Amino acid sequence: MSWPRRLFIRARRHSQTVTKGTLTVKKIIERKIRYDATVSDYECVPLDVEKQRAVLFYWIKDSFTINFNRMKFTVPKDSYTIAFYWADRPYNVYMWRDRGGKYLGAYFNIVRNTSISPDMVSYEDLIVDVMALPGRGYVVLDEHELPEPLERFENGYVHQSLSALTASMENILSDILSEAGRIYRHESLIPIIEQMIV
Repeated sequence: MSWPRRLFIRARRHSQTVTKGTLTVKKIIERKIRYDATVSDYECVPLDVEKQRAVLFYWIKDSFTINFNRMKFTVPKDSYTIAFYWADRPYNVYMWRDRGGKYLGAYFNIVRNTSISPDMVSYEDLIVDVMALPGRGYVVLDEHELPEPLERFENGYVHQSLSALTASMENILSDILSEAGRIYRHESLIPIIEQMIV
């Protein structure tokens, strides 16, 4: 497949260019700081990085399974994430697509202290997550891992954030899917995908 001489994926600070079939991709680190203070860094591709908001691409090299309500949901190997972060919101969201671009689901992390810079997006994970699956609504995850009841955990911050998120879930998810469909279409990400699987 031949690509245009220059392909730009929306990124105010980090343009990515295809020249003669070779993609030069700038990387950025996503840093997850867990509640127990352990840290994981993930190498991502910046799609859009601003002062208060970022959108990153992450290639899923190995499948993983999420267990909930006696059910299982597996994100297959060679899928990818389009991850949305905001400095002023108490959550971030990972939107999953398979290698062919089919939407698989979305995963919200309840967070605090999200920090966005040209080289790193970091956040503090507050244990509770929400998974939304097409046609199956959403489910709250990991509440059983909390060290105290949800209503008291972190002085009620997580409970309040979760309540606000779930009350607006339909609109938030609709906005994210709409933006992804307009700006981060699967076809526009194929050069990055091909680079990831080399």
